[in-house]
Amino acid sequence: MSKGLFITFEGVDGCGKTTQMNLLAKYLKNDGHDVIITREPGAKGLGEKIREILLHYDVEVSSRAESFLFLADRAQHIDKIVNPAVEEGKIVLCDRHTDSTIAYQGYGRGVDIAQLTMLNNLATGQRKPDITFVFDIDIETSMSRVGKEKDRMESAGIEFFEKVRKGYLEIAKQEPSRVKVINSTRSIEEISKEVLGYINSVL
Repeated sequence: MSKGLFITFEGVDGCGKTTQMNLLAKYLKNDGHDVIITREPGAKGLGEKIREILLHYDVEVSSRAESFLFLADRAQHIDKIVNPAVEEGKIVLCDRHTDSTIAYQGYGRGVDIAQLTMLNNLATGQRKPDITFVFDIDIETSMSRVGKEKDRMESAGIEFFEKVRKGYLEIAKQEPSRVKVINSTRSIEEISKEVLGYINSVL
């Protein structure tokens, strides 16, 4: 494989995406691939500072300001971590990316989706993930998995997360070749098997 892959993991909080990302990383490494695990917001360096503001700032943040903070983190992340790694032939696994902005700030907060899409393209230089997994789960289950200790984003409420979930499903409907919806109510093993099926078809 001369070029690497950029694979993103999406879904509402508590959907199990991080668990699946780590399982896939282990599988790929055992198979001899060079793998990088990263996240948005909060990739190493500047992103960690932005993540602290986004998740723990204790004064209300406007929807537009929140969007721009995510976008600033994304631009740094793509330029300094994702692009160099993919060009070196590595497989980059990322916990959240552009679809989170559309689902959370667009569908969830009501920020104009066309504008967010344009800004996402600006922040990423129009790089899109090769594969995106959306781990779909009902909101009641996702909230029970998150537990009582919630950060600023996780505390937004059930109505907000219902909008986010619908947003993810709409994104998948619009880009079925890139976005794969995974039923995340099943066992970890069943979900992992489905993820591996997609990945092996690409590799």
